Amino acid sequence: MKQQRASFWTREQVNATLSIRGKDSHKGTFGTGLLLAGSEDMPGAALLAGLGAMRSGIGKLVIGTPDGVIPLIVPALPEATYWRNGLEKARKGRLEERYQAIAIGPGIASTPDLEQVITRVFEMDCPVVLDAGALSERTYPKRKQPIILTPHPGEFSRITGIPLEELQKNREELTKEWAQRLGVTIVLKGKETVVAFPDGDCRVNPTGNESLAKGGTGDTLTGMILGMICCHDYFKPAVLNAVYLHGACADKWTETNSPHTLLAHELTHLLPAIWKQLER
Repeated sequence: MKQQRASFWTREQVNATLSIRGKDSHKGTFGTGLLLAGSEDMPGAALLAGLGAMRSGIGKLVIGTPDGVIPLIVPALPEATYWRNGLEKARKGRLEERYQAIAIGPGIASTPDLEQVITRVFEMDCPVVLDAGALSERTYPKRKQPIILTPHPGEFSRITGIPLEELQKNREELTKEWAQRLGVTIVLKGKETVVAFPDGDCRVNPTGNESLAKGGTGDTLTGMILGMICCHDYFKPAVLNAVYLHGACADKWTETNSPHTLLAHELTHLLPAIWKQLER
């Protein structure tokens, strides 16, 4: 018997659940987020994720990145604060500030040191977003706050052992199965991105197109999820709205431009107008 498809996350649902910015709010209202991202070889990943977070409602963003990366990205993102060599400091246990959410992985290689950091971060009382180098085959602790994984199909195949061809034929079913098995939220990127939650809820995203098939767009999405978690009251619509808006920006791009030509940082240039169109 063929399984029923998961329902789409609709424009109307985005409109009904987007965060409202109160007139008496301040940066503390929307929390401080920590982004551990970037490396000497991939400094741009920290910038792209940082731009995504700052454009997505976060109150304050701390970017933990190597010392040599900071002067490269500050000119493009002076609004963030910077934690020099944050990954190494986090590995040594220096996670003293209270964060609304933490994202780890863009531009960082998978290493035993990174695994130590992830283990420490799981001890924090906040949502955690894992991307890129932070996506490894592992078990996850039971915790009150959610863990969100953002794999593309190749990463999903690597961390589950499921052949890529099988995955692509059964994207919804397998994403839902593994979200429940691991006790995490999984955002399986690709055409009609699938978002599955550990409670069995599963949604399909209707926005986005082939212009997103380019390096850096996933880093931007990770930042957007981080930012929206910080300004939304509930993490489910935060994740779903980030995915929807990310794709909607790509759809806007192709109205007047070739899908070949999108650069990841242009998504965050398009986001303000797209978000405005969807607000209540």
